[in-house]
Amino acid sequence: MSTGRCVIRASANFRSNLDRIRVFLDSADAPGEFTRLVERLAVETVPTLERFPAIGADFLDRAPASADGKALFAKVASLLGTGAVIRQYIQGDYVILYREKGRAIDLLAIRHHRELSFDFAGHWP
Repeated sequence: MSTGRCVIRASANFRSNLDRIRVFLDSADAPGEFTRLVERLAVETVPTLERFPAIGADFLDRAPASADGKALFAKVASLLGTGAVIRQYIQGDYVILYREKGRAIDLLAIRHHRELSFDFAGHWP
C-alpha cells in the first residue's frame, strides 16, 4: 500500500557536508548544536520533504547575472534530466539543496549560513 510519501536519500556529498558542519560547530564552540541539527533533520526536515517534496524554491529559477553563472546553471539543467528539479530549502540556520524527481528526493548539500567567514586572507592566500 502506498503512503504517497517520497523516498529520501542522502548523497555522499550531503554526508560529507554534515561532517564539515560538525567540525565548524565544534570550532565555533557550539556544544550540542550538531546533535540538534541531526535531530531536526530526522524529526522535521525529512518528514516534511516526504510529504511536501516541492516545499523548497526552484534553485534554477534564480537566474545568475554573470556569464559564468549562466553557463553553470545551463550545465546543471542539462545534467538534471527530464522531470527533475533542484530545490533550495531553508530551515533555521541551514540551507539544503535537494533534487526532486518523481517520488524520490536526493539530498545533495547542506550548509550552515555562517560557515564561510569574511577572512579572505585565510581562504585565499
